[in-house]
Amino acid sequence: MTPMISLLLLALALASDAFAVAVCQGALAGPRPWRPSIAIGAAFGVAQAIAPLIGWSVGILFTGLLESVDHWIAFILLAFIGGKMLVEGIREDPPGEERVRATRWRLLGLAVATSIDAVAAGFALPTLGVGIALSVGIIGIVTFALSFGGVWAGRVASAALGSKAEVLGGVVLIGLGVKVLFDHHAFG
Repeated sequence: MTPMISLLLLALALASDAFAVAVCQGALAGPRPWRPSIAIGAAFGVAQAIAPLIGWSVGILFTGLLESVDHWIAFILLAFIGGKMLVEGIREDPPGEERVRATRWRLLGLAVATSIDAVAAGFALPTLGVGIALSVGIIGIVTFALSFGGVWAGRVASAALGSKAEVLGGVVLIGLGVKVLFDHHAFG
């Protein structure tokens, strides 16, 4: 698999939780979803672009110490995040839990919450073999596009798609973690 395909898969996986939230928000968007779709796409796209940059920066600080185990760290982080996404995607919302349309502060909180996994994924970016600027740019653009589209999809198809997107994202992240191990010949 080429580094760009791996990066695109990572970007899609990271954006899946933002997409799930955007779908839910789209179901509540009202008659004119243009404004919320741009706001949600921009908030999630920017947060998802900044988060892996933070993780990558911290990883660079400790690069000499981590070289012999960086692939295991990347695998553990990606598998943990992917597993968490799988569990959250499979688990149903408690009965009576009401979904609320995001205000500015709530949207900021959602953007940060959905991008925490991208901080951890930032540690794995050097293992993909793609430059950091291109990586964070693609992650941000993919997240913006999926979140923007998620608002519209939520409006059309209802919020039922949200958890399925998270499950798919979790599977992709775990798969990327396994790929990192094989690319670094971790098994001999």
